Amino acid sequence: MAGFFGSISKSPCITDVFYGTDYHSHLGTRRAGIATYDASTGNFRRVIHSISSATFRVKMEPELPKFLGNAGIGIISDTDAQPLLFNSHLGRFALSTVGKIGNLDELAAEALEHNMHLSEFSSGRVNPTELVGLMIIQKPTLAEGIRYVQQKIKGSLSLILLTEDGIVCARDLWGRTPVIIGQKEDAYCVVSESSSFLNLGYTLVRDLGPGEVVRLRADGIEQLAEPLPDHMQMCAFLWVYYGFPTSTYEGRNVEDVRNYIGFAMGKEDDTQVDCCCGVPDSGIGMAIGYSEGHQVPYRRAISKYTPTWPRSFMPANQEMRDLVAKMKLIQNNAILRNRRVLLCDDSIVRGTQLHDHVHRLLEGGAKEIHMRTACPPLLFGCPFINFSESKSVLELIARRAIADIEGEEAALDDERVKAYTVTDSPEYQRMVNTIADKFGLHSLKFTKLETLIRAIGLPRNQICTHCFNCNSSHTLEN
Repeated sequence: MAGFFGSISKSPCITDVFYGTDYHSHLGTRRAGIATYDASTGNFRRVIHSISSATFRVKMEPELPKFLGNAGIGIISDTDAQPLLFNSHLGRFALSTVGKIGNLDELAAEALEHNMHLSEFSSGRVNPTELVGLMIIQKPTLAEGIRYVQQKIKGSLSLILLTEDGIVCARDLWGRTPVIIGQKEDAYCVVSESSSFLNLGYTLVRDLGPGEVVRLRADGIEQLAEPLPDHMQMCAFLWVYYGFPTSTYEGRNVEDVRNYIGFAMGKEDDTQVDCCCGVPDSGIGMAIGYSEGHQVPYRRAISKYTPTWPRSFMPANQEMRDLVAKMKLIQNNAILRNRRVLLCDDSIVRGTQLHDHVHRLLEGGAKEIHMRTACPPLLFGCPFINFSESKSVLELIARRAIADIEGEEAALDDERVKAYTVTDSPEYQRMVNTIADKFGLHSLKFTKLETLIRAIGLPRNQICTHCFNCNSSHTLEN
């Protein structure tokens, strides 16, 4: 995943860009970059750092005196190095992208056939941001180039360009990831997370529509391409997992959604427990709602020790995922002892955290461990955003459960797997029970898809639920 922050002002912008970008740190753990443009000298300044072993602030703060000018962009991501700098017939610009290009190699081969060159391949593969920049400059204007990219790629792409004449930004053609504009006196910003507004003094202007392209200057907003509202397919998992609690997308606050899900599940659950606990951080909002709905005390049976540990599904190496899952959370045995504890978490992806949690919580004295998740079982890989680096769907715990039930051939058959997406069907119940047994849970329940849709509050056809049921209102080919 990734998130960007851009600011353009009538005064120096680097403070806003630095802190605004830092407020996207929950969206990435690998690379970060900042670029600024100084109109008085006509110079761009760009710095990119690895943040795998140190935080964004630690790596970038010593560089801040080098950044001059009233316009800048920053990004934190789990993909390749960016922002990248371009010089073309469209002028000079710095470019950052958020999304996933499913046909990256195909588009790269097409570019090479047209005598273009790709230089950013130090990671061993094509840098998607470089390819996007090369595609944009094939057209006579930035807006036409961006629309061309949106229509050519399979997957998704939101982007931000720092130009010599303002900041140009565009939301994915299907609106899968948010792009949000904020404003304060003599300045505008554009962000992936609206939570980055508050402490910097920005207030919400609006969300960009699907495919919309705008240019920000310090004194206003210019629309370069109109949105395609019938294309909206916002990723449901943004509210479940990625989003920061104080962020709001399309008018729906992340924490409100999580509270609603927990309350709804707690209200209808008849399981007898002594307390509930949210697995930090993204399970806490659901657990607070569950506590209210089920009328059971909320207790912090698990605490997060430090925000410097990354999210455990992100590291590509399984050994590192296991280490992160173990080290970042510390249980409170005094609260666990002799209690029936219900855990709320955003999801179960590979089961990396869950296996270790259950074992340690029972060793810590808990009488029973029950599990509730804020979304349905994850059964399909996401072709639209960089959700994880799973090499096979069999890494998903729900698919592994199907393999245990019917064998790997059935678990790899998407059509057969669809039978397991129907809540309360015999296949669904067997899958859930298999997962519960695998981890020694006394009970396991997933949020119903219908509950998740109601919690988000957008029309059903405007929400992408591909990872739950292989269902979206369009194909990967757009």
